[in-house]
Amino acid sequence: MTSWLSRLRNISLLPAILSTTAGAVDVIGFLALGGLFTAHITGNVVIVAAHYVTGGFSQIGPLLAVPVFMVVMGLVTLASSAIARAGFYPLRPLLLLQTALLAGFLLLGVGFGRFPDADSSMAVLAGMLGVAAMATQNVLGKLALKGAPSTAVMTTNITQLTVDLATLARRHGTADELANARRRARMTFPCIVGFIGGCAAGAALEVKFGFSALALPVVLSALAVPLAQVEE
Repeated sequence: MTSWLSRLRNISLLPAILSTTAGAVDVIGFLALGGLFTAHITGNVVIVAAHYVTGGFSQIGPLLAVPVFMVVMGLVTLASSAIARAGFYPLRPLLLLQTALLAGFLLLGVGFGRFPDADSSMAVLAGMLGVAAMATQNVLGKLALKGAPSTAVMTTNITQLTVDLATLARRHGTADELANARRRARMTFPCIVGFIGGCAAGAALEVKFGFSALALPVVLSALAVPLAQVEE
């Protein structure tokens, strides 16, 4: 068991799984809720601007997403600190919370079906559960997966991977700098691939199954919980 956990630690499965989860949730929310981004929060600013110019996108969800995201991150940060003060590592509790929020997103979506009006109260509530889940994932990445790449913001990861690959290609730097670049590249690349794979799978499933496609990120988030033991 020890050697199995060590191998899992070396390939950093948890960040890759969380990135796949974020990609799937983001694209499913975008397709099912009139252009709402649940993970790529700054994208909602673009959607709001596009709505006023062209129409066709939801309005309330993207407007609420940023403040809801910030409030949930603040609350989760406080909860994480309380868990740590109680003598427990916060990673698994936060993963359980994320899974519960995603399950709520799934249940509301399946229960009410495709929303003809993405600005209806139930559609907005469902979307905010997705936003809250991704806010939780962003906080746990910062507080409980220190040293790991982002699992929801791929612009930062692609930039870091490009810099590290260029550093390794020119072999310019100290041995420690090259080793750090190699380590970061090994961790960042699976996250980028996972996010892209999550987007592709989530889009294909949403087109065919609607909100039931959220079963994929719910299962992935649940599978991440036992992997928390590796990181701890």
